[in-house]
Amino acid sequence: MLCVWLNGPFGSGKTSAAGELVAQRPRWRLFDPEFVGFMLRSQLTDVPVGDFQDYPSWRRLVPIVADEIAAATGDNLVIVQTVTNREYWAELADGIGGLGHTVRLVLLDADPAVLRRRISEDEVLHRAADWRLAHLPTFARAREKWVAEEADLVVDTTSLSPRATAARIADAIRDWAPDKPDGDPHDLS
Repeated sequence: MLCVWLNGPFGSGKTSAAGELVAQRPRWRLFDPEFVGFMLRSQLTDVPVGDFQDYPSWRRLVPIVADEIAAATGDNLVIVQTVTNREYWAELADGIGGLGHTVRLVLLDADPAVLRRRISEDEVLHRAADWRLAHLPTFARAREKWVAEEADLVVDTTSLSPRATAARIADAIRDWAPDKPDGDPHDLS
């Protein structure tokens, strides 16, 4: 199976683009590793961390959960999670790849002013706006150090709708696996 991991700063449109992508492609499913983090945080209240990604168990469990979802459904996965730590990304990608899946990293990015506006205007995650805004510089440093270099695809979403962003990702998916026949259960359509 193919796992397309959408990484990028808060406000870059990862969740919206992923929703469009899975809506357009019948053999694709959205997986949000944040739920693994929520579960761990609720169970490990006596093991405080600044971010659930700091739990080694999160980095071990995310590939396992992704594999279980893909095995149970037969679907390819669109994984949505901002990752700024290069070592953590290596653990995640190696873990998913070690379970037999192909991992493609897609960097979604946008102009910093646009990111700040989107975060400030987000009505769903408005309570997390300050936290998300405070983490924009962290992602900017990670982008410069490693994310852009390791990404299989970079999409500037500054002036793109979620649908147009999803279309760019879908084009890349076709390029990554052009030989999948329509009847193949691992078809990337």
